[in-house]
Amino acid sequence: MSRKPDAAPGTPATLALARAGIAFTPHPYSHDPAAASYGLEAARELGLDAARVFKTLLADADGALVVGVVPVAGQLDLKALAQAVGAKKAAMADPARAERKTGYVLGGISPVGQKVALATVIDESALLHDTIFVSGGRRGFDIELAPRDLALAASASFAPIACA
Repeated sequence: MSRKPDAAPGTPATLALARAGIAFTPHPYSHDPAAASYGLEAARELGLDAARVFKTLLADADGALVVGVVPVAGQLDLKALAQAVGAKKAAMADPARAERKTGYVLGGISPVGQKVALATVIDESALLHDTIFVSGGRRGFDIELAPRDLALAASASFAPIACA
């Protein structure tokens, strides 16, 4: 059963953005714990084109955790991510390790406000939009902001890291 959306929570992501003076718009929505894809659920519940909604994925690149931010309808190209961070290869990170290092739960990992600063790469398709949506730090809560503001907040770079 879906829960009603709460008021915008004070998450590590929203607190970090506020501290940095970066404008964002909170978008809580009703989250269904049985949803197969958290990102596609966000796009559907918020009535958005999935190309504007991005998911945060963690990968292990030559032993170091790195963050890839890609459109929810696509997939992370691990070879492209490895190349973007100067690694030889990358594989999806262990979910428990991802949660420990970021301080967030799967489905609610934000690229902003993580416990440990990790190298972050945003798919360059984000630059096609005035604003994009990413997790705000919990399931059922996205934040909308300009792609370059997200890059500033997450100390991220842009590269072609998504595939269909």
